[in-house]
Amino acid sequence: MIGTRRTLCLAVCALLAVASCKRDESQPAEPAPGAAAAAPKTFKVALLTPGSIRDGGWNQSAFEGLQKIQSQLGAEIGYQETKTPQDFESGFRDFAARGFSLVFGHGFEFQDAAANVAKDYPNTVFVTTSGSTVRANVAPIVFELEEATYLLGFVGARLSKTGKLGALGGVKIPSVASTFTAFEAGAKRARPDAEVTISYIGGWTDTSAAREATLALLANGADVVIHNANEAAAGFFQAVTSSPGVVAFGTNKNQNDSAPNVFASATLDVPTALVLVARQVQEGKFEAKPMRFGLASKVIRVEWNERLRTTSVQAEVTAEANVLTGEIESGALQVPRGNF
Repeated sequence: MIGTRRTLCLAVCALLAVASCKRDESQPAEPAPGAAAAAPKTFKVALLTPGSIRDGGWNQSAFEGLQKIQSQLGAEIGYQETKTPQDFESGFRDFAARGFSLVFGHGFEFQDAAANVAKDYPNTVFVTTSGSTVRANVAPIVFELEEATYLLGFVGARLSKTGKLGALGGVKIPSVASTFTAFEAGAKRARPDAEVTISYIGGWTDTSAAREATLALLANGADVVIHNANEAAAGFFQAVTSSPGVVAFGTNKNQNDSAPNVFASATLDVPTALVLVARQVQEGKFEAKPMRFGLASKVIRVEWNERLRTTSVQAEVTAEANVLTGEIESGALQVPRGNF
């Protein structure tokens, strides 16, 4: 009996010893002294643009936004210039396959490619900087530049001697056409008999075509002109520089120094908007819905060229425009837009 008790006691002691040595696998293991902690996942953000990031306008502002995402949010960034719908889709796929958390397609034309790719990469967010396409991980930023071009149309018609205004576009996509719809509406508010002629060159980079198309608008009697042509706008500015009696307007970035007679620019603060969206994605707060920025957000603005706003007529007209700005910001005035 004594031997049996001794054997049982030894067995129990052995079991207790084993149990005390066994780690509770439901609890995380303590790191060994001096061991490095696991590195947090890198936040990776990429940008696709339809043209050069040195265009002084639309694409350059997006790249500046990407750089701010890098500096302010500590993101690893990537960039690709794309030319065709096939490039759009392959660019999205490439960055998503490499584990990028967020990929921007900079323009209305990126919507279809974003929707096609998104279903294969549910852990990547795809954001287009225009449009209306929404999926679980796809949403557009909508820059309501129309609110600013409406004001420029109003001012332009009030300053025009001929009553004829011209608009030069790159590619006739809805987001560009809509800015001209608003420009014409603003012109007709100021002057119901105003005539607005719109010309498209069919691309974003042909400086010579933009120059010739602008000169044709001027030859047709337009003495106020606006563009929305990205890199090709260099040709627009060449044409208005050689026509000193013309009032010109810039778009997307402040282009008041691009020619001696640029009276104002309809600008959008793309960098601020991209950083805001990127921060939402980084913090897990992204919601798949259109994200709108208009005059009230201060992302969209009219920036006057103070060097040219010198006469009493010019000062009076811009003061009227400032009153309209308040009406737009409050919602009392709804600016006409294209259907998209």
